[in-house]
Amino acid sequence: MAKTIGVVMTEAIRSAFIEEHKISGGMRRFPENMDESNGLVEVPADALCVSICDEIKALIQNGAQVDAVGVAMPGIIRNGVVEDSPNLPQLKGARVADTIESGLKSRGIHNRVSVFNDADAVAAGLAATRGQLDRLIRVWTIGNGIGFGRYPYAEGPWEGGHTVVTLDPKENYCGCGGKGHLEGIMGHRAMRLRFLDMEPDEVFTAAKNGDKRCMEFVERWHRALAAATATQIHLEGPGKFYFTGRDIQRLDMTLLKQYLYEMVKMSPLQSYTLELLPEDPAHSIIGAGIAAEQAQSSYR
Repeated sequence: MAKTIGVVMTEAIRSAFIEEHKISGGMRRFPENMDESNGLVEVPADALCVSICDEIKALIQNGAQVDAVGVAMPGIIRNGVVEDSPNLPQLKGARVADTIESGLKSRGIHNRVSVFNDADAVAAGLAATRGQLDRLIRVWTIGNGIGFGRYPYAEGPWEGGHTVVTLDPKENYCGCGGKGHLEGIMGHRAMRLRFLDMEPDEVFTAAKNGDKRCMEFVERWHRALAAATATQIHLEGPGKFYFTGRDIQRLDMTLLKQYLYEMVKMSPLQSYTLELLPEDPAHSIIGAGIAAEQAQSSYR
């Protein structure tokens, strides 16, 4: 079984040494102070790569052998290049794989680095930890942005968070600038722009207390996720969908199932199942390592 390192960068950089599809020796986090985590959006791309190299170096102790290094982050990523990343805009165009490989070489580490979308890493981690590496896994991650992950990897951008779920031209809160996007309704940043007088958690609390404006938005929030999920079902067929992420506590699975039932009516497509999972960074870290291991095999 390969020994790999998985690194995930979202609101913070998390990393671990992975052996037999399990984290070995604990998980690292940078920055350690939770209050500083939102600062990554202001850190230049090169500095972020330096921090990732430092975290990897800290995991390789006493000459430990590593078979593959996987790094996951938000955005459209091809051949080690971040083509676009609305939630970490400084990464757009960054040749992340080459930069990290160069930084590791200067630290005496000579490993090929594979870079993936963070939601795809979550899907790979779920497949590995559940012994389902032979199945189609799809996952929505709910946080500052909305990610859509798929395992096994299939060529394409797979930016499910930018699925168009409404034709209302006033729905223009998505960080990419597009109108009618799922992330423009559900994303944490988008909600803060929409409700300038309330934080997102306050919106959901007010909805539970009967505030009409907030109740209408919470319904729209759930309908948007149902619409995007229904679109995936109509394109790729039914199956298992997982829902997780930093803000997963906002999801009412009963509402989601109700709205999804209204949208998927063809009987061959109704055999889907939905599962809500608390956020666990281990899934994405393990997934980054697994994906790197598989990519390494394809290079040989």
